[in-house]
Amino acid sequence: MRRSNRKSQTVPKHRQSTDGSARPGPDGDAPLRGKPGSRQEPVLVVGVGASAGGLEACRKLVEALPTGEGIAFILVQHLDPTHQSMMVDLLRGHTNLVVLQAAEGMVVDPDHLYVIPPGTDLSILDGVLHLSPPNARHGARLPFDFLLNSLAINYGTRAACVILSGTGSDGSLGVRTVKAMGGLVLAQEPTEAGFDGMPRSAIATGAVDLVLPTAGIAETLVRKAQGLPLDLAIRAPSASIRDAGRLTRIIDLLRTRTPHDFRLYKNGTLERRIERRMALAGIKAAESDAYLERLKGDADELDSLAKDLLINVTSFFRDPSVFQLLSETVAPGLIMRRAVGHPMRVWSAGCSSGEEPYSLAMVLIEA
Repeated sequence: MRRSNRKSQTVPKHRQSTDGSARPGPDGDAPLRGKPGSRQEPVLVVGVGASAGGLEACRKLVEALPTGEGIAFILVQHLDPTHQSMMVDLLRGHTNLVVLQAAEGMVVDPDHLYVIPPGTDLSILDGVLHLSPPNARHGARLPFDFLLNSLAINYGTRAACVILSGTGSDGSLGVRTVKAMGGLVLAQEPTEAGFDGMPRSAIATGAVDLVLPTAGIAETLVRKAQGLPLDLAIRAPSASIRDAGRLTRIIDLLRTRTPHDFRLYKNGTLERRIERRMALAGIKAAESDAYLERLKGDADELDSLAKDLLINVTSFFRDPSVFQLLSETVAPGLIMRRAVGHPMRVWSAGCSSGEEPYSLAMVLIEA
């Protein structure tokens, strides 16, 4: 099975201090991380992605962020690879976070903001940043997706990602991984973003948890780091889709005008997906009455909402314990009992994409 096994990587014989200088470890062979358990790990590690218009969005975000919450940020801004980046200097004056340009072997610490250098890909492994030359030509690069995949795998429920103003779709693949690993996915309100391509592309995946203005994103991240309920920070009771029977009326509308009946779906799932469609339609969360009226007169939007409600977040080997059992016990037994050259047919029932059947195929090929 082609599951990823994290291989050991060589780490430079230093780590970066907060002033950018190298601090050798006492043995000269490893980053200075203190005695086991002594270094404070970030409570939450947040990948932030932006491109066009991203500087202003980043400024607003960091200005709203307090320090001392134990959150680390890694910023991937689409940069010209031929020019020196000014992002570190431009952001330092707007935050009390320690702002550094990411360097190979730099240890990720709380209350720090790490900025990707131009012309590189950035990943994280065991709390250490790694730089690598991009594998794709500049026009086809997806550096934010590259970061998010490693961030999700390494931090799981302690990972979060934020999609800010920008063009294109970078981040739309990585948000699925973050979501599948239990992380938090936030997108800037498209109507606030200078360029709404990246937020809208991420929202369309169905993996975004909340669509918020930058101030709301900062507040939500702090609440997440503190272990507080997030819904208290994002929706006033009067603005809820569930109020005044709006959710019931939307579901009834879908049932009578489309082939789909969503009455048995969880209310929370329905509300989040409806809010995503509202954001894509340029309708604020507090204006659910306006969206209901839009659905009554717009058959295309009604069909789009139904399709969004049917989307499932999935990934390769999504349930590790099940696939472990399949690969170690079930698949070898099936193979052993088959005559040489005898075909085998395996059904993947109710899957939402190709990841599940391909995962099953890889298990059987390996066996």
